[in-house]
Amino acid sequence: MSGQAYQNILVGIDGSEQATQAFQKAVEVARRNNGKVYVANVIQQNVPVLMGYSSLNQNIVDQETNTAKLMIEECKEYGKSVDFTNIEGIIAYGSAKSAMAQQLPEKYAIDLVMVGQSGLNAVERFMTGSVASFVIREAPCDVLVVTYEEKNEKA
Repeated sequence: MSGQAYQNILVGIDGSEQATQAFQKAVEVARRNNGKVYVANVIQQNVPVLMGYSSLNQNIVDQETNTAKLMIEECKEYGKSVDFTNIEGIIAYGSAKSAMAQQLPEKYAIDLVMVGQSGLNAVERFMTGSVASFVIREAPCDVLVVTYEEKNEKA
């Protein structure tokens, strides 16, 4: 049986421990296949602003963009720490579902999307719908859901 060699692996990061674990596993898969990891943070622009002032929007987007840059930098630093540097950061704007399931896989010829299990609670999942389940249904390539392993906090 010839194993599928995944060359272009997309993983979404949102600052959650689940996403971080998915990214770290993506690095190992890419390393085995001499592939590349595309690490994406999607900034949703349709988020209602609590205060109702639309003038805050650009500031919020700028803040989120800076946060995204920092998260991508941290991913690249992790890559260096494990001798893997073939990591490209992507900041996308719009819907996380359509970016992760359709736009980014097409644009970057992705052959594997890796998603962390949602860190949302049941109510939030009901409200937003799980991005992971949407990606599984809609992605044009294989999707791997990374099971979240809680780290033992005891020293």
